[in-house]
Amino acid sequence: MITEITPRDAISALAEAEACLREGGVLLVPTDTVYGLAVLPTMPQSVARLFAIKSRPGSVNLPIMVADAEQLEALGAHVSKTARQLLKSEFVPGALTLVFGINAEAAPDWLKQRKEIAVRIPNDKFLLQLIGRTGPILATSANRHGFDTPAQVDDILVQLELQPDLAIDGGSVDTVPSTLVNCNVEPVVIERIGVVSQTEIERVLNDR
Repeated sequence: MITEITPRDAISALAEAEACLREGGVLLVPTDTVYGLAVLPTMPQSVARLFAIKSRPGSVNLPIMVADAEQLEALGAHVSKTARQLLKSEFVPGALTLVFGINAEAAPDWLKQRKEIAVRIPNDKFLLQLIGRTGPILATSANRHGFDTPAQVDDILVQLELQPDLAIDGGSVDTVPSTLVNCNVEPVVIERIGVVSQTEIERVLNDR
């Protein structure tokens, strides 16, 4: 299969990306951290294809991207006082992924089996517009499982086991992931250091 590649600055790019997701496709898209692979969470076959494309174990849950706090609340996330501090910081929207517990009664059907979720609001106009149209998406770094994420679309497509349906080409993208903070425990735990440093996280949490 030949993946269609569309420049991000093309007039049609946003509409093509939305159509790809709504039709059950897997989208390769630049983010404010690394290139990502994205699907709509309400389409199980698309989610399965994403796992296959990355050669990723199905037991590892995928992170979620939302456009704003309203979409986050609709996921049924338990947002603690500490988590609210981080959500109000200068790193959101941005390269900060937060882990929340879930209220199963308030969560959508596709989250009923999860005990926690990792969520990020990206600081990227294109992505925010896309998620504003489609609702939350499942998104993970565009690399073969266990490998680093390349900075260029062509290198990503060579590395992947299978091919996504559409690639949005944003040129060279930084290869530093978001910082991951688990807010489902108290005190919170920084599980991965990325763009946002430990010092910056601690500064926000100590600013009470």
